[in-house]
Amino acid sequence: MATSRDGRGPLDLTVYPATTERWDDVVQVFGRRASNRDSCWCQRFRVHDESSNRDALQHEIDGAVVPIGLLAYVNGLPVGWTRVVPRASLPGILKNRALRRVLDDDPNAWWVTCFAVSPEYRRIGVGLALLRAGAEHARAHGASVVDGHPVDVERLQASLVSGSALFTGTLATYESAGFREIGRTYASRPVMRLDLRESHSDR
Repeated sequence: MATSRDGRGPLDLTVYPATTERWDDVVQVFGRRASNRDSCWCQRFRVHDESSNRDALQHEIDGAVVPIGLLAYVNGLPVGWTRVVPRASLPGILKNRALRRVLDDDPNAWWVTCFAVSPEYRRIGVGLALLRAGAEHARAHGASVVDGHPVDVERLQASLVSGSALFTGTLATYESAGFREIGRTYASRPVMRLDLRESHSDR
């Protein structure tokens, strides 16, 4: 249960798989960016043949046997999105030289690519709820580990950081979800891992 920033009490925070029936909610979460069919639409690490990034994401969601993303809701309103999928499905990760120096070759590894949270619902735990749900989603579908590439805000040189610059999440969020650092591609860019084999054996 999240708490509102204005002190109006608890908020009902839930997370569900992003299915075809929830496409309009995905669009709502993307907010102003949704008006541009060629904004990111969570395609940064993919390759596709669709006419636009928006079409590519909709096609993915419609055709997915296993949902590729999760949606967060506060009091029934869609406010957040994350993609969590097998790492092998993301060419942009596999071909990244800096990441390849850190990552092992694991066909069962999953990856959290990004977060989109409506501005008015940031800093109330939406990202953390999505990350925790993403890890459970990956576990349920046979993942060995879940990795991510967040931003270590304390190591950034800029004094002010926009929300869009943190689209891969923050180190603090990953640490709160039990992820451990396995290396860095840059001073402010840790690679974080949740070993699902370890967490399963600890249960």
